[in-house]
Amino acid sequence: MSDGPDAMMPRKKPRFTVFTKPWPDLTLAELGKLAKGLGFDGVELPIRPNFQVTPENVRYGLPEATRILGDCGLAIGSIAGPVDEPTIASCGECGVPIIRVMVPIDLAIGYRASEDAARRQYDSVLSLLEKHGVAIGVQNHRGTMIGSAIGLMHLIEGYDPKLVGAVLDPAHCGLNGEPDEMAIDIVWSHLLLVNLKSAYWERIAGPEVVDAPWRPRWTLGGQGITNWRRIAAELKRRGYGRDICLHAEYSTVEGTGGDRTGDSVTPLLTQDIHYARSLFA
Repeated sequence: MSDGPDAMMPRKKPRFTVFTKPWPDLTLAELGKLAKGLGFDGVELPIRPNFQVTPENVRYGLPEATRILGDCGLAIGSIAGPVDEPTIASCGECGVPIIRVMVPIDLAIGYRASEDAARRQYDSVLSLLEKHGVAIGVQNHRGTMIGSAIGLMHLIEGYDPKLVGAVLDPAHCGLNGEPDEMAIDIVWSHLLLVNLKSAYWERIAGPEVVDAPWRPRWTLGGQGITNWRRIAAELKRRGYGRDICLHAEYSTVEGTGGDRTGDSVTPLLTQDIHYARSLFA
């Protein structure tokens, strides 16, 4: 097994990508112009229904996206999509190294059984991943999912990180109470990609409410539980040179109705990419 991600790093400094989920209605050319204009080096592309590339058209849609975004000066650093033969083969052909996934926990069968189900899925495609030079990147996520760095490593530590590795999302670690530097240390041997976004817990009822509900509030970098400056310092200290993916996730002003999309994302993301680049300069 690899001693860490360093041997797989083609760059001395991180490349900045953006998850393009907030813009499902843009054409690929419009998406490329937007991401490049904001100062990104590449994108993480959703392969999902109602997006520019869907699971059904991935065999021709992903090569087209690679060409169009490439003409804009952007790489596809990762995708968020299914782990199946057409998607793996398309990623290999297009030079997309990572398929990002998350692991839901089915409480009807329990945590361990849910882990086992995920491993069975990964095991079933290991030969395809190796053949095409693609890795599954498993991301932690709050809620009834594998939510922490230690949870990720419990799931994937037996795999070669060239095939199954970690996508660390420190914001979700922070919401779950896991310190930034510790989270990086836990997954370091398998770290393929780092997500950057920022959140804090927001109480959504007054003090008169018993068992008051709370929700995460997605905000600018530097304003949440997770400390981007400490994350950058620790990654720089360790010589991290893979992608940093900004997820462009921001709560609406009212805090209801989901996250911002479209043009309302742009001014906040502009601030965040400038801040992120300053931290890694």
